[in-house]
Amino acid sequence: MASHGRPGAVRKLKKGPTIGTGGHGRKALEGKGPTPKAEDRPYHKAYKTKELAERSAAKRGGGKNPGSGRKGKATEEIVTGRNSVVEALRAGIPAKALHVAIRVEMDDRVREALKLATERGVPVMETGKPELDRMTEGAVHQGLMLQIPPYDYADALDLVDETVDKFKRGHIANAPLFIALDGITDPRNLGAIIRSASAFSAHGVIVPERRSVGVTASAWKTSAGAAVRVPVARVGNLNSALKSFKDKGIFVLGLDGDGDISLPELTLGKDPVCLVVGSEGKGLSRLVRENCDQIVSIPIDSAMESLNASMAVGISLYEISRQRSA
Repeated sequence: MASHGRPGAVRKLKKGPTIGTGGHGRKALEGKGPTPKAEDRPYHKAYKTKELAERSAAKRGGGKNPGSGRKGKATEEIVTGRNSVVEALRAGIPAKALHVAIRVEMDDRVREALKLATERGVPVMETGKPELDRMTEGAVHQGLMLQIPPYDYADALDLVDETVDKFKRGHIANAPLFIALDGITDPRNLGAIIRSASAFSAHGVIVPERRSVGVTASAWKTSAGAAVRVPVARVGNLNSALKSFKDKGIFVLGLDGDGDISLPELTLGKDPVCLVVGSEGKGLSRLVRENCDQIVSIPIDSAMESLNASMAVGISLYEISRQRSA
């Protein structure tokens, strides 16, 4: 008995050439590369978190500052809160713009801030609260924010060269006098040192780029406006700068409690001098100490007491000024 197969099981073969896709099918199957990380996708939450962290790092001083001989993008500073903004404007801190929240609740501090900004020619900008929140990164601003432009640092070697040249030509009466900071991180100390430098006719303050404070709004305020009169310069390497100063005929004097001589015994006050002061806790670093021509100590009555950096600089500048005037 003949068996009949299922019709559907019969596969009919085409004869002759067949028409292909021309490669279109293969191209359609090609991938678009590996999936980007979450932090690299603009619409992902991780991307916004990464962007916020980078902006916070830049705001804390992660960017480079101008005036140090290196190219870098300087970062601005902001002052938030009604009391802080008013105090900054009273102190004459350079300001780029005053941002005031739309429909802000007016009080005496807001009125004074607007008055001071108008008198100084600082642009006043009405800004929505969401935008203020974004610009201050969630800090309490109370409807006021002051933008502070980056400080324009001088070049340390240029500043020294210009001062030495002016002294040789007789354009300035006193020998060059500078203050260098080694590891000072408190902006109030820097502001007080700038103020003392102005009071005793110093020609500049030198700060390192790393592990050192810069001219912030707090330093401006503590200087009581002296930061306008006394140039502040930044150097990449303080030890190299001190060696260059010595090559230019400037004596480098370190201030430390364990000094070679006492301040009243100092005989170099009338010569070109660069005073170097370290932090209150650590003092002068080893390499900086080795690069000093003399280590000078300030005699104090009690061995249990110590002087902070700004006080030590002020006392030393007074003694140098006394010697020069005598």
